[in-house]
Amino acid sequence: MDFKSILKVMSLIGIAVGLFFALELPVGLYYGEAIGKLAAFLALFLLGNGAIWFFLRGHKVDLKIRESILSVNLLWILLGVGGAIPLVLYTPISFASGFFEAISGFTTTGATVYSRIESLPHFILFHRSLMHWMGGMGIIVLGVGLLSMINPSGSLSLFKAESTGIQIEKLRPKIRDTALSLWGIYLALTVLDMLFLKLFGMGWFDAVNHAFSTLSTGGFSTKNASMGYWADSPAILWTTTIFMLLSGINFLAHLRLLYKDGSGYRSEEVRWYLIVFVVLGALVTLTHAWIGMDTLWHSATHSFFTVASVMTTTGFASTDYGRWSHAAIALIFIAMFVGGNAGSTAGGVKVIRYVVIFKTLFAEMKRTLHPRALIAVYVDGNKLRDAVITSTFGFFILYIFTNVLLTIYIYARGYDAMTAVSGALAIVGNIGPGFAKVGPADNFAFFSDLDKIVLSIGMIIGRLECYTVYLLLSVSFWKKF
Repeated sequence: MDFKSILKVMSLIGIAVGLFFALELPVGLYYGEAIGKLAAFLALFLLGNGAIWFFLRGHKVDLKIRESILSVNLLWILLGVGGAIPLVLYTPISFASGFFEAISGFTTTGATVYSRIESLPHFILFHRSLMHWMGGMGIIVLGVGLLSMINPSGSLSLFKAESTGIQIEKLRPKIRDTALSLWGIYLALTVLDMLFLKLFGMGWFDAVNHAFSTLSTGGFSTKNASMGYWADSPAILWTTTIFMLLSGINFLAHLRLLYKDGSGYRSEEVRWYLIVFVVLGALVTLTHAWIGMDTLWHSATHSFFTVASVMTTTGFASTDYGRWSHAAIALIFIAMFVGGNAGSTAGGVKVIRYVVIFKTLFAEMKRTLHPRALIAVYVDGNKLRDAVITSTFGFFILYIFTNVLLTIYIYARGYDAMTAVSGALAIVGNIGPGFAKVGPADNFAFFSDLDKIVLSIGMIIGRLECYTVYLLLSVSFWKKF
């Protein structure tokens, strides 16, 4: 096994993360907060990663797929450790809680252990949002862009290990160019969202942090009440709803638009994504207005916001929807299973997989009625290979299996069924809040340190879409080494 290549990749990404973290220093200085310990940590962090990079500067990185998979898993653990240290240094939480918060940040889950968020230092609030923003587009995609500058041939396998969805699509000649272009789109949408939030009444600090959390579909907020703090501002809520929806769409579709190609928005996945959003939003609106006896406009604002937040796995809350009617909660539960598009910052199953699964099931029904017919599965006019269909069903089985395991674990620890089921789904789907004890008005602080480590692993499994983590349990994976 090429340990030097693995170390060089992790040190390179570590340097990039450290430089991003350095943006927290001027935030602390601006608000007059003590940043001495943070500065010392960042100096050591950058020095350590820089020393590894310097020592291995002459080593040619050549990652095979197995080394890439191992690198990705190790990297997420190390990111959790690195992101946790500032939290532990400045807030009264255990290392396990800090690790949970950091993993929740980088995986864009948005589950938090803090109950008094507004009492945190400004630079810590910015630290949480920054972890979201880095993890949103994929910390590994950033690494691919940097790594390709040194070794263009060594990045493809790493990109495959991290990227979400069914298959990789390159719009630019090199993976590096595609990765950097996606980051450009990501940055542009973040700035646009920030400006709209500021225009509609948010302060600059809140606008920056919420734009980071929105475009990453993360969900960390600077307020205890999350977006409920601005519940009386429909403009802010609808702006956030729109940008959550945009973040849940394949970013390659946004990139295509730069080349005057709008075909990405006409794909089956995007169409179904929008149809499901509109249908669920309308149903929740009518249900809440009828049973909750609320005005139609108020119900629509909060219902469509909530459906967008849950579907895209952002996890913002404009109100405590856990107190809504059973019918509304049932509809929100459906949204928790949906997810965004492949190639988006959203988590969950992804809409394209449901398209493939249902089309395959319908094809099998046709084969039952017409045994001699040659029936293929097509998506957007393209015939799907059997390997893609098999991989899709395999992921779905692993996803459900992981949720079942985590549900059993939480229930066995003594928590009620709703907390166990919704908590597992919220963690593995990288959604953030669930229902009952982990509802939108609550947090995950009550779990033990052991529970938080287990839940952190669940977030990583969900973020890496199961296969990348479960491959480590395969005997054949290690035999090759």
